[in-house]
Amino acid sequence: MTEDHDDFSFEPQPGLPAPLPQGERLLWQGAPTWPAFALSAFRLRGVAIYFLIVALWQAGSAWADGGVASDIAAVVGWTGLLALCALAVLAGLAKVYARTTIYSLTSKRLLIRSGVALPITLNIPLPLIESASLVRSPLGTGSVVLSVAKPNRIAWLALWPSTKPFAFNHPQPMLRALADADKLAPLLAEALSASGSSTTAPAARRAPRPASADVTGRPAGHGPIGLPA
Repeated sequence: MTEDHDDFSFEPQPGLPAPLPQGERLLWQGAPTWPAFALSAFRLRGVAIYFLIVALWQAGSAWADGGVASDIAAVVGWTGLLALCALAVLAGLAKVYARTTIYSLTSKRLLIRSGVALPITLNIPLPLIESASLVRSPLGTGSVVLSVAKPNRIAWLALWPSTKPFAFNHPQPMLRALADADKLAPLLAEALSASGSSTTAPAARRAPRPASADVTGRPAGHGPIGLPA
C-alpha cells in the first residue's frame, strides 16, 4: 500500500495493531477507493436523488401557487445549495473514512481497521467465516461480503461502514470498494481452504448492475471475534 497513514504511526505496520504471531503470514492488504466508497457506504447517489425530488416538488408547488420564474429559481437555488453542502460533507467523511480504513488478510484471520475519532481493529478468525461473495460495481471496483457463522455476531455499529447495508439482525462484514477485489477473492478462498475446508472461488461476471458470485462456502468454526490480543 502506498497511501500515507501518519495518523496511525503507532502501528508496527499499517492496519496491524501488533506484530503478527510467529507462523502467521500477511497475505493481502487493501483499502477502499474513496469515490466508490462514498457512493456505496455514504449513499451520495441516493442523497442527490432525494434533493432533486425535493427541488422538483418545491418548483411545482411554487408554480401552482402562481409564482413567477424568479420565485421558482430562488426556491430551487436554495435547495440546490443545501444539496451541494450535504454532498460535500458526505464526500469529505467518505474520504476520511477511506483513508483510515485498512483490510488485512492473514493466514489465520481477517482484520478490519476503521474509525476516525475512535479507531478500532476487528479480528475475525478465518474458521468463523461461513461464506463469502464478491460483488462487482459498474465503477470497476468490487466488494467482498462475509457471512459469520451463527451464533457469533459482530455489532453493526462496530462494523460500519464496512458492513452490508440493512443487515441489522445478523451484521455481515463487507470489504467495500476495493480496486483489487479480483486479487483478494482467490487469496481468501485459499486461506479459508487452508484453515480447514476445501473451497472454490468462481469468477464473478461483470454486469451493468452490481452482481454477486460465491467465493467460498465452509462449515462453521469456533473462536472469538474482537480486538486482537
